[in-house]
Amino acid sequence: MSTYRESGVDIGAGDRAVDLMRASIARTGGPEVIGGLGGFAGLFDATRLTTMRRPLLATSTDGVGTKVLIASRLGIYDTVGIDLVGMVVDDLVTCGAEPLFMTDYVVFGRLNPERAAAVVAGVAEGCVRAGCALIGGETAEHPGHLGPDDFDLAGAATGVVEADRLLGPHRVRAGDAVIGLASSGLHANGYSLARQVLDRTGLALDAEPPELGTSVGEELLTPTVIYARDCLALASGCDVHALAHITGGGLAANLARVLPPGTGAVLDRATWRPPPVFSLLAGRGGIEATEMERVFNMGVGMAAVVAAGDADRALRVLAARDVTGWVLGEITGHEDGARLAGSHPG
Repeated sequence: MSTYRESGVDIGAGDRAVDLMRASIARTGGPEVIGGLGGFAGLFDATRLTTMRRPLLATSTDGVGTKVLIASRLGIYDTVGIDLVGMVVDDLVTCGAEPLFMTDYVVFGRLNPERAAAVVAGVAEGCVRAGCALIGGETAEHPGHLGPDDFDLAGAATGVVEADRLLGPHRVRAGDAVIGLASSGLHANGYSLARQVLDRTGLALDAEPPELGTSVGEELLTPTVIYARDCLALASGCDVHALAHITGGGLAANLARVLPPGTGAVLDRATWRPPPVFSLLAGRGGIEATEMERVFNMGVGMAAVVAAGDADRALRVLAARDVTGWVLGEITGHEDGARLAGSHPG
């Protein structure tokens, strides 16, 4: 007699994984979360929206790409969930939306309850940092589709913003200042290229190049910065016009997404020094500067477009929140997109 377990799917392991996740998920909940883990759908009390004048719901979904392969190779599973939240929620906040809740999807080739719980604990930690609830998700086992040690994860979040506080291209004007918010490294983009460099050069994850001050694996697994609360504080305390999450495509391409017709942006490389991991990859992999800037964030994880007269105040708000920020350029009145000028400090 054939059984589901013999086919590679262990329902008992799934039940144990859910039990192990309960405590970490509970950390993210507040009085708005209705019910507990185990239902078919997550419930969130939206009564607060009735006090808003014109609430707009915002939604975003994403994954963490092949960064999961680094986690698998190192056997460290409790940080990529933070990356997932950063990728999803920091997209959401660019329109000025406050994240309310998130759901996740985690799939394994072979379900190990402790490993699954570690991944979801990372998602829960990310939600705590972002100020949103993790109200549901799915943990799946796909034997034959994924290898026994393989896994992947994705998620989606919902937020809300008052219509008259919506951020975006409609607010951006020539003369606005562009402020960069420092990244913690690669975040969760460009890992296919980074892994190619490692494979071609034989650079091991446990290697400790002097310029990094840590191992290659630890550097590549550094969690994504979650900017949501910082960006909301910035929008509340300053005249913020737009936000751009710097992910795949790089700084110029992502900033261009918030530029209205008839405008451009000039960004000065001399205003910041990219973290050493970028020069390591470029040097070891023979990657040209234009390709590096097209693939990686190069040390800028988020860009805020603010009224020129509010730039100093914006920097003070960020500094008070222990966020490294600086003026990296300005919006121009010429329709030439966003472009980088000058050279990074030596």
